[in-house]
Amino acid sequence: MDNTSGVGVLDKAALVLTALESGPATLAGLVAGTGLARPTAHRLAVALEHHRLVARDMQGRFVLGPRLSELSAAAGEDRLLATAGPVLARLRDITGESAQLWRRQGEHRVCVAAAERPSGLRDTIPVGSQLTMRAGSAAQVLLAWEDPERMHRGLQNAAFSATALAGIRRRGWAQSVGEREQGVASVSAPVRSPSGKIIAAVSVSGPLERLSRQPGRMHAPAVLAAAERLSESLRRSSAD
Repeated sequence: MDNTSGVGVLDKAALVLTALESGPATLAGLVAGTGLARPTAHRLAVALEHHRLVARDMQGRFVLGPRLSELSAAAGEDRLLATAGPVLARLRDITGESAQLWRRQGEHRVCVAAAERPSGLRDTIPVGSQLTMRAGSAAQVLLAWEDPERMHRGLQNAAFSATALAGIRRRGWAQSVGEREQGVASVSAPVRSPSGKIIAAVSVSGPLERLSRQPGRMHAPAVLAAAERLSESLRRSSAD
């Protein structure tokens, strides 16, 4: 099958990205993997790096860049949001607390869907709200499975530690008590794309007086189940 599009520079850029699919590569590795001349491979890799489609790891090797993850997440957003409403409403009804769906955008996390507790004291977060990645259980989840370099940057000035993120990866959920806002607690779990990448975080949040200082004991099972329902819906959509 002819894999050329007729637009030479795009075909060569696609060769570079495909070569990086299997992992980090030096310039010599790119040359070997693409068959391109060394100056051409270098020029394309640097140009793709400018657009964040390619990045460098801590050893200076070329790797697939963060923009690809952002585009992948955006491609799945409509499917995710189509399912999120009923899942968040069910989570709110089971826990009695406000439920949210968060996605990372650059150095912030954005609430892309929510189901509010109808009455009483509650943690109200409107859809579209941008919050820091430095505090809160959703921020912990969205950072815990990042590559080491991005995780290291995200931990600078964060309210949580690398040890805390390692614990989240082991148990599969995060909790916070007064990290983002005094008197507020939350529990979050990851939503995964069909490839297994973390693309969102499901959360419940509310006043500390109801959630206690160990909110995960109360609500982690329900939050995990909601996250799995959303992940499963993306897997089904991908298989269709």
